[in-house]
Amino acid sequence: MYKFFFLINPVSGGGQGKVIHKFLPEIMESMDFKSDEWKSEFTRKEGMDEQILTALSSTETLVAVGGDGTVSSVLSIMLESRFADKVQIGLIPLGTGNDLARVLGLYKPFVDKGLLYLVRRLLMAKSRPFDIWTVNGKYALANYFSAGIDARIAHDFNQDRATGVISSNSVVANKLHYVKRFFADRAYYLKRGRISMKVQNSDHEESVDLTGHKTVIVGNIPSFASGANPFFKSNMADGYLEVVCVPNMLNFLLAIAVGNIPVVGYIMKKYLLKSHKVRSLQLDLADDEYIQLDGEDLSGKVGEHVTIAFASQVRMLTLEE
Repeated sequence: MYKFFFLINPVSGGGQGKVIHKFLPEIMESMDFKSDEWKSEFTRKEGMDEQILTALSSTETLVAVGGDGTVSSVLSIMLESRFADKVQIGLIPLGTGNDLARVLGLYKPFVDKGLLYLVRRLLMAKSRPFDIWTVNGKYALANYFSAGIDARIAHDFNQDRATGVISSNSVVANKLHYVKRFFADRAYYLKRGRISMKVQNSDHEESVDLTGHKTVIVGNIPSFASGANPFFKSNMADGYLEVVCVPNMLNFLLAIAVGNIPVVGYIMKKYLLKSHKVRSLQLDLADDEYIQLDGEDLSGKVGEHVTIAFASQVRMLTLEE
């Protein structure tokens, strides 16, 4: 049984995963870990589910090296295989948004002080409980789910990357292309939609007509779209999700731009952009609606009816104070 198993996405962060793989032996030796106490592998496109399952079954702590999508894949297998209460999860952030790493206190140390510092801190870090939800009983939701303009942007971004329109793998280039996609897709809105929510401290369902809205955002963590926070008093381990229905472009821009600003962000989220705290929800959408989960495009994969429900809690390594 390994103390640590590193699963490394080799293309994340412009290829930084390969650099991490190269220097891990030196880092682990400097921390007095023997070679039989840890293992590292590159993730594989083919057979990745089996690879994750093998890793989970052979370690105390699985460290995902990549973006939010890499962690989401690990968590999906954890729920299916009942490893949620047996294996801790760590993260070395190499993606574009890195929202999960931000709220776990991992992103800033990596950016400010580098890989060696983060790995040393992470391997000595404590874990905290973390809610995991399921989308239609199949996909694991760790960060957020949305349908509308932001999902359309994510879809078009992934299409551009797959077809070679995006020629660079750098994080900066990716973010600039996201901005370009925003201006190209800014007129998009939900063609049809309704959300039904079982809200906190109530036996009744609340329902909102989403037709014509810019987006609906369902959050498990207080970070969205590379660090924005449109949610009011979000908690990652309270058994509730935060749901924000965004009716127009002004509210969408406010949610992205000022959610983290003290006082101003508080007032905006409490009075202008209402956040619903819910135990579960159902979404009815157009069959061709754009949908994204933890930054990954799910358009055309979940159907018109979406159900999100609590699944389990896992233990996540964190450097948050």
